[in-house]
Amino acid sequence: MSLFGGFIKPEVITVKGKLVTIDRPWVMGIINVTPDSFFAGSRSLTAAEAVKRASAMIEAGADMIDIGGCSTRPGSCPPSAEEELERLSEAVGEIRRAFPEAILSIDTYRASVAAHCIDRFQADFINDVTGGSDPEMMATVGERNAGYILTHSRGNSLTMDSLCDYPGGVVADVTSELAFKVDEARRHGIANLIVDPGFGFAKTSEQSYELLANLDCLRVFDCPILVGISRKRMAREAAECDVADSLVPTVALNAAAMMRGASIIRVHDVREGVLTARTIEKLW
Repeated sequence: MSLFGGFIKPEVITVKGKLVTIDRPWVMGIINVTPDSFFAGSRSLTAAEAVKRASAMIEAGADMIDIGGCSTRPGSCPPSAEEELERLSEAVGEIRRAFPEAILSIDTYRASVAAHCIDRFQADFINDVTGGSDPEMMATVGERNAGYILTHSRGNSLTMDSLCDYPGGVVADVTSELAFKVDEARRHGIANLIVDPGFGFAKTSEQSYELLANLDCLRVFDCPILVGISRKRMAREAAECDVADSLVPTVALNAAAMMRGASIIRVHDVREGVLTARTIEKLW
Protein backbone atom coordinates (compact mmCIF):
# COMPACT_ATOMS: atom_id res chain seq x y z
CA MET A 1 0.00 0.00 0.00
CA SER A 2 1.10 3.60 -0.41
CA LEU A 3 1.85 5.92 2.49
CA PHE A 4 -1.58 7.50 2.00
CA GLY A 5 -3.51 4.24 1.74
CA GLY A 6 -4.65 2.11 -1.19
CA PHE A 7 -3.05 -1.05 -2.43
CA ILE A 8 -0.32 -1.00 -5.04
CA LYS A 9 -1.62 -2.54 -8.25
CA PRO A 10 0.53 -5.46 -9.48
CA GLU A 11 2.18 -4.72 -12.83
CA VAL A 12 2.79 -7.21 -15.64
CA ILE A 13 5.84 -7.13 -17.91
CA THR A 14 7.16 -9.53 -20.54
CA VAL A 15 10.55 -11.17 -20.00
CA LYS A 16 11.99 -13.66 -22.49
CA GLY A 17 8.56 -14.16 -24.03
CA LYS A 18 6.85 -14.86 -20.72
CA LEU A 19 4.50 -12.70 -18.67
CA VAL A 20 5.96 -11.78 -15.29
CA THR A 21 3.96 -10.06 -12.54
CA ILE A 22 5.65 -7.49 -10.33
CA ASP A 23 3.60 -8.06 -7.19
CA ARG A 24 6.36 -7.05 -4.78
CA PRO A 25 9.08 -4.39 -4.95
CA TRP A 26 11.90 -5.34 -7.34
CA VAL A 27 15.58 -4.46 -7.02
CA MET A 28 17.81 -3.56 -9.98
CA GLY A 29 21.56 -3.75 -9.38
CA ILE A 30 23.96 -1.31 -11.06
CA ILE A 31 27.16 -2.34 -12.84
CA ASN A 32 29.18 0.39 -14.55
CA VAL A 33 31.96 -0.60 -16.95
CA THR A 34 33.17 2.98 -16.90
CA PRO A 35 36.14 4.68 -15.22
CA ASP A 36 34.18 7.82 -14.28
CA SER A 37 30.82 6.85 -12.78
CA PHE A 38 30.10 9.03 -9.75
CA PHE A 39 30.19 6.12 -7.24
CA ALA A 40 33.45 4.21 -7.45
CA GLY A 41 31.88 1.15 -5.81
CA SER A 42 29.76 0.52 -8.91
CA ARG A 43 32.70 0.36 -11.32
CA SER A 44 33.76 -2.94 -12.88
CA LEU A 45 36.48 -2.23 -15.42
CA THR A 46 37.03 -5.80 -16.64
CA ALA A 47 34.63 -8.52 -17.76
CA ALA A 48 35.79 -10.74 -14.90
CA GLU A 49 35.00 -8.02 -12.36
CA ALA A 50 31.59 -7.46 -13.96
CA VAL A 51 30.72 -11.17 -13.81
CA LYS A 52 31.84 -11.35 -10.18
CA ARG A 53 29.70 -8.35 -9.30
CA ALA A 54 26.70 -9.74 -11.18
CA SER A 55 27.08 -13.06 -9.35
CA ALA A 56 27.09 -11.30 -5.98
CA MET A 57 24.01 -9.29 -6.94
CA ILE A 58 22.05 -12.35 -8.05
CA GLU A 59 23.02 -14.20 -4.89
CA ALA A 60 21.87 -11.19 -2.84
CA GLY A 61 18.47 -11.29 -4.53
CA ALA A 62 18.62 -8.78 -7.40
CA ASP A 63 15.69 -9.09 -9.83
CA MET A 64 17.41 -7.19 -12.66
CA ILE A 65 20.93 -6.04 -13.51
CA ASP A 66 21.60 -2.74 -15.27
CA ILE A 67 24.92 -2.47 -17.13
CA GLY A 68 26.24 0.85 -18.39
CA GLY A 69 29.26 1.86 -20.45
CA CYS A 70 28.73 5.62 -20.53
CA SER A 71 28.49 7.86 -17.47
CA THR A 72 25.56 10.29 -17.57
CA ARG A 73 26.27 12.08 -14.30
CA PRO A 74 25.96 15.89 -14.54
CA GLY A 75 29.13 17.38 -16.02
CA SER A 76 30.46 14.16 -17.52
CA CYS A 77 31.86 13.97 -21.07
CA PRO A 78 30.51 10.91 -22.90
CA PRO A 79 32.75 8.51 -24.81
CA SER A 80 32.15 7.78 -28.47
CA ALA A 81 29.55 5.17 -29.39
CA GLU A 82 32.37 2.86 -30.46
CA GLU A 83 34.13 3.16 -27.10
CA GLU A 84 30.87 2.69 -25.20
CA LEU A 85 30.11 -0.48 -27.16
CA GLU A 86 33.63 -1.77 -26.68
CA ARG A 87 33.29 -1.32 -22.91
CA LEU A 88 29.94 -3.09 -22.87
CA SER A 89 30.42 -5.96 -25.29
CA GLU A 90 32.82 -8.18 -23.37
CA ALA A 91 31.20 -7.55 -19.97
CA VAL A 92 27.62 -8.05 -21.15
CA GLY A 93 28.59 -11.09 -23.18
CA GLU A 94 30.30 -12.76 -20.24
CA ILE A 95 27.44 -11.94 -17.86
CA ARG A 96 24.90 -13.33 -20.32
CA ARG A 97 26.91 -16.53 -20.77
CA ALA A 98 27.29 -16.96 -17.01
CA PHE A 99 23.65 -16.13 -16.21
CA PRO A 100 21.47 -16.93 -19.25
CA GLU A 101 18.21 -16.47 -17.32
CA ALA A 102 19.13 -13.15 -15.71
CA ILE A 103 17.07 -10.08 -16.63
CA LEU A 104 19.62 -7.71 -18.15
CA SER A 105 19.13 -4.03 -18.82
CA ILE A 106 21.56 -1.90 -20.85
CA ASP A 107 21.99 1.68 -19.70
CA THR A 108 22.45 3.59 -22.98
CA TYR A 109 20.88 6.46 -24.90
CA ARG A 110 22.31 5.41 -28.27
CA ALA A 111 20.14 3.36 -30.63
CA SER A 112 23.15 1.69 -32.26
CA VAL A 113 24.41 0.44 -28.90
CA ALA A 114 20.92 -0.71 -27.92
CA ALA A 115 20.47 -2.63 -31.18
CA HIS A 116 23.79 -4.42 -30.77
CA CYS A 117 23.12 -5.45 -27.18
CA ILE A 118 19.60 -6.69 -27.93
CA ASP A 119 20.62 -8.58 -31.06
CA ARG A 120 23.87 -10.09 -29.82
CA PHE A 121 23.36 -10.50 -26.09
CA GLN A 122 19.56 -10.74 -25.80
CA ALA A 123 19.32 -7.69 -23.55
CA ASP A 124 15.85 -7.64 -22.03
CA PHE A 125 15.54 -3.89 -21.43
CA ILE A 126 17.11 -0.66 -22.61
CA ASN A 127 17.45 1.92 -19.85
CA ASP A 128 17.46 5.27 -21.65
CA VAL A 129 18.12 8.05 -19.16
CA THR A 130 17.65 10.71 -21.86
CA GLY A 131 14.07 9.72 -22.62
CA GLY A 132 14.60 9.11 -26.33
CA SER A 133 17.10 11.82 -27.30
CA ASP A 134 18.29 9.55 -30.12
CA PRO A 135 15.48 9.75 -32.70
CA GLU A 136 16.08 6.12 -33.69
CA MET A 137 15.95 4.69 -30.16
CA MET A 138 12.24 3.98 -29.73
CA ALA A 139 11.89 2.45 -33.18
CA THR A 140 14.96 0.30 -32.53
CA VAL A 141 13.53 -1.02 -29.26
CA GLY A 142 10.00 -1.43 -30.60
CA GLU A 143 11.09 -3.38 -33.68
CA ARG A 144 12.96 -5.82 -31.46
CA ASN A 145 10.16 -6.27 -28.91
CA ALA A 146 12.53 -5.33 -26.09
CA GLY A 147 11.57 -3.57 -22.88
CA TYR A 148 12.19 0.14 -22.48
CA ILE A 149 12.83 2.20 -19.36
CA LEU A 150 11.78 5.74 -20.20
CA THR A 151 13.38 8.40 -18.01
CA HIS A 152 12.33 12.02 -17.76
CA SER A 153 15.25 14.29 -18.52
CA ARG A 154 16.20 17.46 -20.33
CA GLY A 155 19.35 18.34 -22.23
CA ASN A 156 22.48 16.27 -21.67
CA SER A 157 25.07 15.72 -18.96
CA LEU A 158 26.66 19.10 -19.67
CA THR A 159 23.46 21.18 -19.85
CA MET A 160 20.89 19.49 -17.60
CA ASP A 161 21.68 21.52 -14.48
CA SER A 162 20.67 24.69 -16.35
CA LEU A 163 17.31 23.27 -17.42
CA CYS A 164 15.50 23.06 -14.08
CA ASP A 165 12.74 25.61 -14.73
CA TYR A 166 9.24 24.10 -14.40
CA PRO A 167 6.67 26.92 -14.82
CA GLY A 168 3.72 24.64 -14.05
CA GLY A 169 5.46 22.99 -11.11
CA VAL A 170 7.85 20.07 -11.29
CA VAL A 171 5.19 17.39 -10.69
CA ALA A 172 2.76 18.67 -13.34
CA ASP A 173 5.45 19.45 -15.92
CA VAL A 174 7.35 16.18 -15.50
CA THR A 175 4.09 14.21 -15.77
CA SER A 176 3.08 16.17 -18.87
CA GLU A 177 6.46 15.78 -20.57
CA LEU A 178 6.55 12.08 -19.77
CA ALA A 179 3.05 11.69 -21.23
CA PHE A 180 4.28 12.80 -24.66
CA LYS A 181 7.19 10.35 -24.49
CA VAL A 182 5.00 7.48 -23.28
CA ASP A 183 2.66 8.08 -26.20
CA GLU A 184 5.63 8.15 -28.61
CA ALA A 185 7.01 4.90 -27.18
CA ARG A 186 3.66 3.16 -27.56
CA ARG A 187 3.29 4.44 -31.14
CA HIS A 188 6.60 2.74 -31.88
CA GLY A 189 5.22 -0.56 -30.63
CA ILE A 190 6.87 -0.60 -27.21
CA ALA A 191 4.47 -2.51 -24.99
CA ASN A 192 6.97 -3.43 -22.28
CA LEU A 193 7.36 0.04 -20.81
CA ILE A 194 8.70 1.24 -17.44
CA VAL A 195 8.78 4.94 -16.46
CA ASP A 196 11.42 6.69 -14.36
CA PRO A 197 10.89 10.29 -13.09
CA GLY A 198 14.61 10.97 -13.48
CA PHE A 199 15.69 12.17 -10.07
CA GLY A 200 18.66 14.51 -10.45
CA PHE A 201 18.29 14.84 -14.22
CA ALA A 202 17.44 18.52 -14.87
CA LYS A 203 16.06 18.77 -11.33
CA THR A 204 17.36 20.41 -8.17
CA SER A 205 17.35 18.40 -4.96
CA GLU A 206 14.29 20.34 -3.79
CA GLN A 207 12.45 19.53 -7.00
CA SER A 208 13.44 15.88 -6.71
CA TYR A 209 11.97 15.73 -3.21
CA GLU A 210 8.74 17.34 -4.39
CA LEU A 211 8.55 14.79 -7.19
CA LEU A 212 9.23 11.92 -4.78
CA ALA A 213 6.49 13.12 -2.43
CA ASN A 214 4.03 12.96 -5.35
CA LEU A 215 5.46 9.90 -7.09
CA ASP A 216 2.12 8.11 -7.21
CA CYS A 217 0.96 10.66 -9.81
CA LEU A 218 2.99 8.68 -12.34
CA ARG A 219 0.73 5.68 -11.91
CA VAL A 220 -1.52 7.40 -14.46
CA PHE A 221 0.65 5.76 -17.13
CA ASP A 222 -0.41 2.28 -15.99
CA CYS A 223 3.09 0.80 -16.09
CA PRO A 224 5.78 0.06 -13.50
CA ILE A 225 7.64 2.99 -11.95
CA LEU A 226 11.40 2.73 -11.49
CA VAL A 227 13.35 5.10 -9.27
CA GLY A 228 17.08 5.73 -9.38
CA ILE A 229 17.94 7.55 -6.18
CA SER A 230 20.94 5.50 -5.04
CA ARG A 231 23.66 7.70 -3.51
CA LYS A 232 22.59 10.70 -5.58
CA ARG A 233 22.89 14.36 -4.68
CA MET A 234 19.36 14.52 -3.21
CA ALA A 235 20.36 11.84 -0.68
CA ARG A 236 23.75 13.35 0.11
CA GLU A 237 22.61 16.94 0.53
CA ALA A 238 19.75 16.12 2.89
CA ALA A 239 22.00 14.00 5.12
CA GLU A 240 24.98 16.34 4.71
CA CYS A 241 27.28 13.49 3.76
CA ASP A 242 29.51 12.46 0.87
CA VAL A 243 29.01 9.61 -1.60
CA ALA A 244 30.82 7.09 0.59
CA ASP A 245 28.46 7.71 3.52
CA SER A 246 25.21 7.97 1.55
CA LEU A 247 23.89 4.43 1.95
CA VAL A 248 21.58 5.18 4.90
CA PRO A 249 19.80 8.15 3.26
CA THR A 250 19.53 6.06 0.10
CA VAL A 251 17.74 3.30 2.03
CA ALA A 252 15.38 5.87 3.55
CA LEU A 253 14.51 7.42 0.20
CA ASN A 254 14.03 4.06 -1.52
CA ALA A 255 11.64 3.02 1.25
CA ALA A 256 9.68 6.25 0.75
CA ALA A 257 9.59 5.68 -3.01
CA MET A 258 8.23 2.15 -2.66
CA MET A 259 5.57 3.40 -0.26
CA ARG A 260 4.52 5.93 -2.89
CA GLY A 261 4.20 3.51 -5.78
CA ALA A 262 7.67 2.63 -7.07
CA SER A 263 7.75 -0.94 -8.39
CA ILE A 264 11.54 -1.09 -8.94
CA ILE A 265 14.46 0.54 -7.13
CA ARG A 266 17.80 0.90 -8.97
CA VAL A 267 20.65 0.55 -6.47
CA HIS A 268 24.40 0.28 -6.09
CA ASP A 269 24.04 -1.72 -2.86
CA VAL A 270 21.90 -4.73 -3.72
CA ARG A 271 21.89 -6.52 -0.36
CA GLU A 272 20.66 -3.42 1.46
CA GLY A 273 18.18 -2.72 -1.34
CA VAL A 274 16.75 -6.23 -1.11
CA LEU A 275 16.39 -6.01 2.66
CA THR A 276 14.59 -2.68 2.26
CA ALA A 277 12.30 -4.10 -0.42
CA ARG A 278 11.45 -7.17 1.66
CA THR A 279 10.49 -4.94 4.56
CA ILE A 280 8.32 -2.63 2.44
CA GLU A 281 6.71 -5.68 0.83
CA LYS A 282 4.81 -6.17 4.08
CA LEU A 283 3.07 -2.85 3.45
CA TRP A 284 2.20 -3.80 -0.13
